[in-house]
Amino acid sequence: MQHLKDSKQDKKKPNVSILKAFKTIIWPKRRLVFVGLILIVISRLSSLVLPWKSKALLDDVIPNKDYDQLYSLLLIVGVAILIQSITSFLLTRILSVQAQFLISELRAQVQKKVLSLPISFFDNTKSGALVSRIMNDVEGVRNLIGTGLVQLVGGTITAVISMVLLIGISPSMTFFVLLPVAVFGVVALKAFKYIRPIFRNRGVINAEVNGRLVETLSGVRVIKAFNAEAQENEVFEKGVDKLFQNVKKSLTATALMTSSSSFLLGIASTGIMGIGGYKIITGELTVGDFLSFTLLLGFMIAPIVQMSNIGSQLTEALAGLDRTEELMNMSAEEDDEERTIALENIKGEIIFEDVSFAYEEGKEVINNISFNVPSGSVTALVGSSGSGKSTIAGLSATFLNPHSGTITIDSQDISKVKLSSYRKHLGVVLQDEFLFEGTIRENILFPRPNATEQELQNAVKAAYVNEFTDRFEDGLDTLIGERGVKLSGGQRQRLAIARAILADPKIIILDEATSSLDTESESLIQKSLSELVKDRTTIVIAHRLSTIMQADQILVIEAGSIAERGTHNELIAAKGRYFDLYTYQSKI
Repeated sequence: MQHLKDSKQDKKKPNVSILKAFKTIIWPKRRLVFVGLILIVISRLSSLVLPWKSKALLDDVIPNKDYDQLYSLLLIVGVAILIQSITSFLLTRILSVQAQFLISELRAQVQKKVLSLPISFFDNTKSGALVSRIMNDVEGVRNLIGTGLVQLVGGTITAVISMVLLIGISPSMTFFVLLPVAVFGVVALKAFKYIRPIFRNRGVINAEVNGRLVETLSGVRVIKAFNAEAQENEVFEKGVDKLFQNVKKSLTATALMTSSSSFLLGIASTGIMGIGGYKIITGELTVGDFLSFTLLLGFMIAPIVQMSNIGSQLTEALAGLDRTEELMNMSAEEDDEERTIALENIKGEIIFEDVSFAYEEGKEVINNISFNVPSGSVTALVGSSGSGKSTIAGLSATFLNPHSGTITIDSQDISKVKLSSYRKHLGVVLQDEFLFEGTIRENILFPRPNATEQELQNAVKAAYVNEFTDRFEDGLDTLIGERGVKLSGGQRQRLAIARAILADPKIIILDEATSSLDTESESLIQKSLSELVKDRTTIVIAHRLSTIMQADQILVIEAGSIAERGTHNELIAAKGRYFDLYTYQSKI
C-alpha cells in the first residue's frame, strides 16, 4: 500500500559517512578543493616563517649585532605575512562563495525531489517542517566544501610539519607533548560520536518548531477569533525550550572537549616550561631554540584545539546530510517502473472497476465501487460528509492510488500511465482553492504563463472575474495577499475557475466548487461552469443539489458505496436517498 510504503520510507535513518560525503559533494568540486588546499598550505607554511626565524634573531642577529641580517630577516618575515594574508583572503573568497553556491544547488535539488513525492507524503508532513528541511538541513555543507574541512586538512598539515621541526629541536620535549595530545584525540572521537545524534535530533526539533510556527501564522485569524494566543504561545515556548535543551547538550559536549584540550595542553605547556628551562640551564638548549619550540608548539596545538569547533561543524553537516539523504532516497511518483504509458490526445472516458481504498489498513473508505464516466459527460457525486466523495475525486485525479480494483482512462490502466502525461489534461477546482500571493493576473496565468492576453481575457469573462476586478483600481494587477486573503470566498472561487478555464483541460474535477458562494455569485458561477464543462469529462462533488440537476448521471455515495445512480429526474421518481436529500434542501 502506497501510504504504508511512504511511512516506512520515512522511518529510514541513513548515516552519511565521511567517505560518501567525499564522493558525492567534495569529489565533484575537487579542483576547487585542491586549489583551497594549496592556498592553505602556502598560508600555513608562510605562517611558520616567524617562529622559524625567531631562533636566528635571538641566537645570531642580537648577540652579533648584525643589522644587515636583521633587515633581511624582517623583509622575509614581512613578505611571509603578506603572502599569508593574500592566501587567507583568496581561500575565503573562493571556497566560501563556492560553498554557498553548492548550498543553493542542493536546496534546489531537495525542493525538486520534495515536489516529486506523492500527495500522501504531504498529507503526513507539515509544510513548515519541509521548509526547514529544504532550507536548513543543507546549510552545514559549507563546512564540507568551505573553509571548515580545508582548515582541518591544512591544520593537520601544519601540525605535522611543526611536529617534524619540534623533533628536530628536542625529541624528548616533543614526545612529552604528544602524550596529552593523544589523550585529547581519544576524548574528541568519543565526543563526536555522542554529538552526531544530538545534531540529527536538532534538525527534527527545528522542523517541528518551524512547522508549528508556520501553522500559527497561517491560522492567526482563527487564533485571535478564539482568543487562543496564550495557548499558542505556550506550545511554541515548549518547542523552543526543547530546542534549547538539545543545543545545551551539544554545547556541554563541545565545552567538555574544549576544556579538556585546554587542561591537557596546559599541562603540556607547564611541563615544557620546566623541561625547557632545565635544558637551557644545562646548556642542551639555546634561548632561540626554546622560543622557536614554544612558537612551533602553538602551531602544532592550534589545529588540535580548533578540532573541537571544526569537528562539531563537520558533525553537524553530516547530521543535516543524513536528513537530506533520507528525503532524497524516497521514491518519486514518476519513479514507478510500471508507469510506462504516455498519453497524448485523450477523449477522457474514466471507468472505475471494483475500486477500494483505505487511508488506514483495515478501515476502507471506498468499497468495491464501479461506475463509468463517459467522455464529455458530467457525473455528480452526492452524499453526506465522510461518505467517500472526495476520495473518489482524489483517485480520479491520481492523488491517491486504489488498493484494489482498476481505474482506466480511455481503456488504459491509470496505474500504468505516466502521471505527467495524464495530469496535463486534468483541471481541478477545490472547495478551499489555493491562491498564491501576488496579483489576480498571475494566479489566473499560473497553469499557462505564456497564454495570450486574449486567452486571459476570455477566461476572465467566462468565469465572471471581471465582474469584481472592474471595481478594483488596479484591475487584474490587484495584489490579493497570502492565499487570496483580500478576496471574498466567491471571488476566490471565480478566480480558481478562471484558472481552470485558461488551462483548457480535457478532464475537470470540481470539489464543492460552489459551496462558498452567495446566491448571486452562484448564479454567475453556474453560467461559467456550464461553459467550463462543455465537451469535457467532468466529475462534480456538490452538497447543493440545485447545482447538479443537469448532470448526465448522479451517484449517491453512502459509507463508501454507491447507494443510488441515475439522472436527477430518475432519482426523484425513485424516492430514495437522493429524494430525501433534495426535498430536505428544498425546505431550507
